[in-house]
Amino acid sequence: MAKIEDGHIIETAREARGAERGPSVRNVLLASTGLVVAGFAVVYMVYLAA
Repeated sequence: MAKIEDGHIIETAREARGAERGPSVRNVLLASTGLVVAGFAVVYMVYLAA
């Protein structure tokens, strides 16, 4: 549990890292995966589907 000493919040390392990942992490992951899949599809169509 966080404590306040001399006007500062004191937390353990585990408590400080306990933040929840928001939806932005999920959005970046989905967008980057989609771009990689689209890139592979373009490479396949240009070079291998001849």
